[in-house]
Amino acid sequence: MEKRVVELVVLSDIHLGTYGCHAQEVLNYLNSVKPKKLILNGDIIDIWQFRKRYFPKSHLNVIKKIIDLASKGTEVIYITGNHDEMLRKFSDTKMGNFSVVDKLVLDLDGKKAWFFHGDVFDASIQNAKWLAKIGSWGYDALILLNSFINWVLVRMGKDKFSLSKKIKNSVKKAVKYISDFEQVAAELAIDNGYKYVICGHIHQPKMIRKVRENGTCLYLNSGDWVENLTSLEYNDKRWRLIHYKKEEMDAFSYANEVEEEINSESILAAFAVFGK
Repeated sequence: MEKRVVELVVLSDIHLGTYGCHAQEVLNYLNSVKPKKLILNGDIIDIWQFRKRYFPKSHLNVIKKIIDLASKGTEVIYITGNHDEMLRKFSDTKMGNFSVVDKLVLDLDGKKAWFFHGDVFDASIQNAKWLAKIGSWGYDALILLNSFINWVLVRMGKDKFSLSKKIKNSVKKAVKYISDFEQVAAELAIDNGYKYVICGHIHQPKMIRKVRENGTCLYLNSGDWVENLTSLEYNDKRWRLIHYKKEEMDAFSYANEVEEEINSESILAAFAVFGK
């Protein structure tokens, strides 16, 4: 099948190196497009949870594909997130068509677009990073932890405590957090004259017009590749929120498209250094 030529593609929250990452689907999607510019909006490599013993070939193939795109003329801009914050020591580094930044402003057909991951709004990360890292292990880890805590509580003669119930009771707070996140991002964008604000971080794909008395902007979130499998595309002066469709993307599942051989061990060794 013929690839789609796209002016701009935005991906975020791929979380390479974790069990929840849909790396093959990411690779299929990247094989289906030919972007002039690729923006990786944070949490692409999950350095927080990096394990050398778990980094499958499909995860490595995504990295190889990104490098291959850059070598063939695509401008690749890596915006750092919280799970790959170790890369912030390389902010403003540029190597050929590949660059690392913390935030980005682009002119898209005369309109300013503001790109950033979004963790700057997250107080749990800014003020209690260790709690945020525990949260990143997911519900399965919480359940395992809950079992251990209850074992200790029973031994101490105390009542069991349900972490899962605590999570369920916090759903309303989570919904409010997402709403507040969108509102704050949009207000800051409008105040600074940006017509588009593009985030990741909260794993909630969205494209919505935000209106205030002093202006308006389009809020966009590229979602994630753990649960939603979504991306953003900008082409012909229009934004599109793309949802991965298996029946369409399976045709692009050829994993050997990358011509240049890249040493897997050297990539893993580099990540190990970042994770220290």
